Amino acid sequence: MSVSTSSPEKGISVVTVDFPPVNALPVSGWYALADAVRAAGRDPRVRCVVLAAEGRGFNAGVDIKEIQTQGASALVGANRGCFEAFAAVYECEVPVLAAVHGFCLGGGIGLVGNADVIVASEDATFGLPELDRGALGAATHLARLVPQHLMRALYYTSRTATAAELHAHGSVWRVVPRDGLRAAALESAREIAAKDGELLRLAKAAINGIDPVDVRRSYRFEQGFTYEASTVGVADRVRDTFGAERDGAQA
Repeated sequence: MSVSTSSPEKGISVVTVDFPPVNALPVSGWYALADAVRAAGRDPRVRCVVLAAEGRGFNAGVDIKEIQTQGASALVGANRGCFEAFAAVYECEVPVLAAVHGFCLGGGIGLVGNADVIVASEDATFGLPELDRGALGAATHLARLVPQHLMRALYYTSRTATAAELHAHGSVWRVVPRDGLRAAALESAREIAAKDGELLRLAKAAINGIDPVDVRRSYRFEQGFTYEASTVGVADRVRDTFGAERDGAQA
């Protein structure tokens, strides 16, 4: 289980997440991801960061088992870890390109919603199954990917949207075959990295400065309701139901 950083070519840094079996990150994983993205962005040689993942899907959110076994401390840790990882992507000093394959759920939406560019494979799906898992949050980031009413419908139903659907809404830049995702991501990153590095950093700061929504404050507000759901017992009840249904399906 790891978060690794590589430099496949000049000006590009690739941060890769690999937490089998489904890239559901523990608390330590979110912090490791935040540190890796921030470090890549601080490197003056880097002009574009590619956020990628190994395995079956891009990201399945937080490690629910960790929260179930460790309780409130893990919930607070997951909240803070996600907050740091999402902020690291948004505040990265250079553009961040998310290369998404398979499922992108929960915390994955927080990452790609704060990314600058998204390249996705044809099999990629995006959604927030939070209500099915006793959680709330990341509507802030889903709202950056789809129109307001679609965001609400997806949030309330826990349904997912395909890469093609998000491409139609303009949030996914390119949709490519699964086996061509890495090449397409690097090609797109290369186009960005060809620009002047200092000017790119100024452009990133300028674009963030005119953003109509303060994503840090908005997401932090949502997190308060996640903690409230846990405090009153609703989260545990739903999580236990989700776990029982999942275990039954695997039996």
